[in-house]
Amino acid sequence: MGHSDTIWNRGGRRAARLSAAAALILAAAPAAVSQMPKVEWRTVGAGVIERGLASAAGGAVDRVWYSQDGGRLFARLRGGRVFSTDDFETWRVVTAAPIVPDVADYTAATSRPAPGVRLRAAAGQAASARLYAFGGDAVYQSDDEGRSWRNVSHNRRESILGAGFADLAVSPRDSSELVVAGADGVWRSLDGGASWAGLNEGLPNLVVRKIYQAGSRVRAGLEGGQEITWGPGQRSAWLPADADGQRREAAARNIMSASLGATVVAMAAESDFVYAGVEGGRLAASADRGRTWRWQALEPGSAVAAVFADRAEPRMALAAAGGRIYRTFNGGLFWDDLAGGGLPAPGMIRALAADVASGFIYAAGDGGLFFAEADLRGGGAAAAWSRMEGLPADAAVWDVRLDDGGNQIFVAVDGHGVFATLAPHRFREPRLVNAADRSRRAAAPGGLLSVIGAAVASARVGNVDAPVLSVHGGESQIQVPFEVGAAAGEVSLAVVMAKGRPARNMPLTLASASPAIFLDRDGAPVLLDADRGVLVEPGTALRAGSRVQILATGLGRVTPEWPTGTPAPAENTPRVAAAVRVMLDRVPVEVTRATLAPGFVGFYLIEIVVPDAVNNGPAELYVEAAGLSSGRVSVMLAQ
Repeated sequence: MGHSDTIWNRGGRRAARLSAAAALILAAAPAAVSQMPKVEWRTVGAGVIERGLASAAGGAVDRVWYSQDGGRLFARLRGGRVFSTDDFETWRVVTAAPIVPDVADYTAATSRPAPGVRLRAAAGQAASARLYAFGGDAVYQSDDEGRSWRNVSHNRRESILGAGFADLAVSPRDSSELVVAGADGVWRSLDGGASWAGLNEGLPNLVVRKIYQAGSRVRAGLEGGQEITWGPGQRSAWLPADADGQRREAAARNIMSASLGATVVAMAAESDFVYAGVEGGRLAASADRGRTWRWQALEPGSAVAAVFADRAEPRMALAAAGGRIYRTFNGGLFWDDLAGGGLPAPGMIRALAADVASGFIYAAGDGGLFFAEADLRGGGAAAAWSRMEGLPADAAVWDVRLDDGGNQIFVAVDGHGVFATLAPHRFREPRLVNAADRSRRAAAPGGLLSVIGAAVASARVGNVDAPVLSVHGGESQIQVPFEVGAAAGEVSLAVVMAKGRPARNMPLTLASASPAIFLDRDGAPVLLDADRGVLVEPGTALRAGSRVQILATGLGRVTPEWPTGTPAPAENTPRVAAAVRVMLDRVPVEVTRATLAPGFVGFYLIEIVVPDAVNNGPAELYVEAAGLSSGRVSVMLAQ
């Protein structure tokens, strides 16, 4: 029996002090090379789902068995991949063809606890008094050869192990040790079923098929139609969600199918434009919301697998069929073949995404994630396709989606869940954003900006030099000089790129203040416990009466004036000149101070007192200054 050295295990947790806060913020961007990025993917969320069971749940497992000595456990996922563990925490993929034992149902029991259940005895114990039975959503145990049974999977009439049990194995070294496999993963008991623990963390078995929402909050669809969400502050597991995305897509396809008189298998709609792939390998396009249609016949046997339309420029659309990719830039008047070279053949393309400004196209499929460049506003062939490296090897990519800002790319990888990274097209088309939350908002004197997708050597705001504070991989951080003044208006940020790239002028709106709360890479606000001086772990409740500090930028001028590019002092820290207000759970709270953050450049610290009486649970928090407000963030409150 062989296995590879590829290991999946549990992720760590964050713990940092204020002195490490800047590093925490800046560490989210991947590294870059001179022309294209060195892709560094991060896992979005955990590999398990919180379903209210004995432990976090996973995906479906159809077989489990022990090695002959009982020291190793094997699990076969529904897709056929086999993993093994010898410490019951860390799983390794089995690359050699596994020998799956043929286990016959135990037939010598006196009785069965329910119709249709299957029986197991400990290995080598043909006449064992201890038996187990499983089926549906129940696991049973008997210590008297099956004369009496007790249900060991239920608590208060509900299964704590999920349902759809497909297999059960008893350890050959201890008849009290057993594992059961089902629709919600693998579960182990060391005491004959009296207590259970899941073995799903670390087992790459999160079968995501669709990404409905990407960004600080991710919403994904699983195999079978269930949906899950991962939001700021979550750490342990995905949360189940209503299947709204799947229902909306199915309803839209049904409506289009009725309109066209043919079965629609893939579609996209933006503004007045609708694009539909129809059974039989045809494309239909409408520029008037489906009242009239234009048709395009593809090569015979080229079933349409995916359709993409650009939200900002809906005349541009892409379609994948028969391992080839087609483009229209005129609302479906005609379609060009963009397959080029580099795509695997044969290869199923399952999903598409694109950035029109840079001409980047992303194609997700059986062979991984591929990208190419083409003129998406006109004609011309696509460059050769390239495979994006860094994702789990030999795993199909089922979906690809850009966040709303087009800065990050998210992919659903078969069995491994959701991954994200800085989108490669940002290195062709850098973007200027607020450094705290990556929003496209006005900038304020003293605040921080990020140029995503470029290493900046020098910068000027108007006619004033702006210090470049950090160049970390594919992102550069710049401070807006205090000297630009408080008057609102349009100026230009002139940046000189490193490594010989051409200079750029980026339009910039100035305001006297434009507050933004710093978010970590998962979208959780960066808050500090004022009494202890440590970061508040995302998802940790803010206690009534406690003092909390909010890390922000964009609060504008300070008193006394402070030189641009200089870390703020630890004592007599300059105060924010504008009036600052903080809203928590729709109520203004006491702001005890608003200053520059000691020891940092461009960071501000707002200290508040949580009211003595609060409503337990989630609440909205935001900052106001000079008539503008930050983005809303979610926090937890506790009395």
